Amino acid sequence: MRVLKYLTSDILSHTVAVSTVLFLVVFSGRFIKYLAEAAVGDLPSEILFPVMLYKLPSFFELILPLGLFVGLILSLGRLYADSEMVVLKACGLSPERLVGFVMLPTLAVTILVASLSLVLAPAGSARAQALLDNPRSAEGLHQLAEGRFKKQQGGNFVSYAERIDDAGVMHNVFVVQRTSADAAAPAAVTYAKEGEFLYDQQVDRRYLELRNGTQYRGVPGQPDYEALSFERYGELIPELEGSLRATVKIDAISSWTLWQRDTPTARGALTWRVSLPILVPVIAIIAVALSRTDARRGRYARLGPALLVFLMYFLALTQSRSAIETGGSVWLIGAVHLLFAALALVLLKWESLRMRFRVLYRG
Repeated sequence: MRVLKYLTSDILSHTVAVSTVLFLVVFSGRFIKYLAEAAVGDLPSEILFPVMLYKLPSFFELILPLGLFVGLILSLGRLYADSEMVVLKACGLSPERLVGFVMLPTLAVTILVASLSLVLAPAGSARAQALLDNPRSAEGLHQLAEGRFKKQQGGNFVSYAERIDDAGVMHNVFVVQRTSADAAAPAAVTYAKEGEFLYDQQVDRRYLELRNGTQYRGVPGQPDYEALSFERYGELIPELEGSLRATVKIDAISSWTLWQRDTPTARGALTWRVSLPILVPVIAIIAVALSRTDARRGRYARLGPALLVFLMYFLALTQSRSAIETGGSVWLIGAVHLLFAALALVLLKWESLRMRFRVLYRG
């Protein structure tokens, strides 16, 4: 019981320390990225912090498995480097019993990751999505800044609003849209007295509604322009690939809703959420097997190879998710888990297997 308490305390302390460092790195990197979107007007600065807070469960569902993995390597590596593991083995601590002791903190992390990936992360992403999709709320999205030209699609979509009132209605709106960057490409120039950003739940997209204006279509420099007057005109808002708004939508769908949807994208997202808690015990066994070292090599000797194995595991899961989202079978991701679970057992039994092979070879 004392050994179990000692190992659990040491493993959890290392896990918390590593996860904290990883969180600071990931959070600062994401914050800088989203801050750049806010600087160019793709994301309003007033909702930046609330959205980041709602996305915290999504950060930790990926950080905790890696934090536990590195924490196990460091904790058990210290025991091997300080010869404490030699004493424990002399007292009858077998590799199987060591795995049993390690499974207690691993089970706690597994339950936490499962609650994050299946419940808390989708709920937080849904709250973030609500902020991003509600342009007229107190923390809503104002795609245009007063008196400032905004460029999208590499400069092929330019918009401007002279004034934006408290209700989010824009006045004296100017929009230019070109089909390509070629100077001879057709362009559409639109002017409207009023404009407003609206969200259509049926198509799950945002669009700009212009009112009481005129649109001119034609090729710049050519006299054959077409003028069209309108009372209401809708223009779909382009979404940048990889932006916060484009990536948060599938994450905002609840796990139960994904279960009811029979689409490749839904199956890929749901299997990914289920895979994260399955990942935790597998990497824990791999960490136990790869943490073996001695005083001469030090506690960090196996950290590099261990991280390489974790990276291969994680990349295999992401590729399987991509394959499922393009129509592949959901058993692809299950095969990845089985493959690395078998690898974990082989690594755990590697010393005994190697001794058996030597005996058979000499015999």
